[in-house]
Amino acid sequence: MTLAEIENGRVASLAEIAAATGDEIETLRVKYVGRNGSIPALIKAMKDVPKEERPAFGKAVQAWKAQVEAALAAKGAGGAAEKRVEADLTLPGNWREPGVEHPLSRVIKDTARIFGHLGFTVADGPELENRFNNFTALNTPAHHPSMDRSDTFWFGDDCLLRTQTSPVQIRTMMTNKPPVRVICPGRTFRRDTTDATHSANFHQIEGLYVDTKPVSLADLKSVLSYFAREMMGDGVTVRFRPHFFPFTEPSVEVDFTCHVCKGKGCRVCKDSGWIEVAGAGMVDPRVFGFVGYDADEVSGYAFGFGVERVAMIKYGIPDIRWLYENDVRFLSQFA
Repeated sequence: MTLAEIENGRVASLAEIAAATGDEIETLRVKYVGRNGSIPALIKAMKDVPKEERPAFGKAVQAWKAQVEAALAAKGAGGAAEKRVEADLTLPGNWREPGVEHPLSRVIKDTARIFGHLGFTVADGPELENRFNNFTALNTPAHHPSMDRSDTFWFGDDCLLRTQTSPVQIRTMMTNKPPVRVICPGRTFRRDTTDATHSANFHQIEGLYVDTKPVSLADLKSVLSYFAREMMGDGVTVRFRPHFFPFTEPSVEVDFTCHVCKGKGCRVCKDSGWIEVAGAGMVDPRVFGFVGYDADEVSGYAFGFGVERVAMIKYGIPDIRWLYENDVRFLSQFA
């Protein structure tokens, strides 16, 4: 939509609101500023507007929204619903107790904010995946135990519940040219027996940065160190240990200093002073081959960690099951 079309829409909407009466006001509220209204749709579409045109486009849309909301308020939007409640005392009462943000939602939101400062955007993908995206394109050998039916929820030979959010990285690279800088939060599934630290249904956040300019392991370390400080506080220390993952080379495991003993050693960290948080590494060149990138022209890093694990460390939660029991006594602590 052009700026001229936005202006025409603004004028037309204000004229409609000015002439509206009764229930028409609520209808116009839904039409213009409701969840699926025309103005929120323009805000979502802003990512497709050329970069140089976004400031003027965004300013015009936000001005339109503010004027529509003011016009609706002046017309008493919502007043008809309040009158119906007063007239019909058999309707259920309104729950006035304020809700609280779930700790998992809070960790995901904070992570998106932290990496957003570094230029990362949020990418999403389906929970039902195919073998190629979940395993093959991530350089997973055909005999790897993670493909066993004892480890993964399969629906036929080529359909499964994703075991990680890394397939979103594959989908992103297959549909975008470098540079790519995304984080991929989402729900994942594995055939784990539920206990205090494991669940068959959990959340992960994967991160990916690929560029045509050189990207090094030092870049990865600096990004994860920044994330640790922003998420856990200035007192946290990070260490990197050599490890192996099929889709990164070299690979590292990332540890944070224990939040309980501050690195001195305790029962929680098994007297090591460290808690394992994430896996990471430089993207294996073979992964680039699967998505159509030239490994001689690009380089990048990837990382991933469990949202539940970060929440348990950050808020001192000893049992992962508490995050899924919907116990108001527990959740109200995060107000």
